[in-house]
Amino acid sequence: MTIHIENLRFQAIIGILDFERKTPQDVIINLTIKYLYNDNFINYADIANMIEKNMIEKKYLLIENALDTLSSKISSTYKQVQTLDIKITKPSIMKNCEVSVSENYQY
Repeated sequence: MTIHIENLRFQAIIGILDFERKTPQDVIINLTIKYLYNDNFINYADIANMIEKNMIEKKYLLIENALDTLSSKISSTYKQVQTLDIKITKPSIMKNCEVSVSENYQY
């Protein structure tokens, strides 16, 4: 099975610049989870809530650290996850583009 969560949007403190540490900014998360389904489903609402809560609480300096932490959290909570593609976008950090970092994790 594959779960797609697209354009999960919320505000969080993320970044290394002074103004990023003071004011929450828009963050967009996109992820695809492939998992082994054996009458044991993964609740996509729980994953979306876990991601948003973690990002808001942790106030990451780097997107890369957020990606690694979220990956570990998802894979340890849901043992049936086989692959995870996750992308974090900061849509308003630059005036002329959106900036994203993504990673593919294999378990």
